[in-house]
Amino acid sequence: MNWQVYIILCTDDSLYTGITTDIERRFAQHAAGTGARYFRGRAPQRLVYLESGHDRSSASRRESVIKKLRRSDKRQLIASVVEPFRE
Repeated sequence: MNWQVYIILCTDDSLYTGITTDIERRFAQHAAGTGARYFRGRAPQRLVYLESGHDRSSASRRESVIKKLRRSDKRQLIASVVEPFRE
C-alpha cells in the first residue's frame, strides 16, 4: 500500500503533519471535524506538502522527523515542492 506524508496549513496559520493512504479522504475528515483532535478549534485551509512512496513504517518515521522540525525548516520543505502545493 502507498502511504503518504502530508502537511496541511490551518486557518490559524499553524502546520499539521500526518500520514494517510488517501489524502482526499483524510483532508475531508479533517475538514468535517472527524479527523485528528488537532482540528478542534481550527480548520484545515489547504494541503501544502505531500510526499508519496512510503510503506506504513517509513511514513510514520518520516512524519516523526517532520514533526520535530522547526517551523522555518517546515516552511523550507514546503517551498521545495513544485507548484501544486506551493504557498
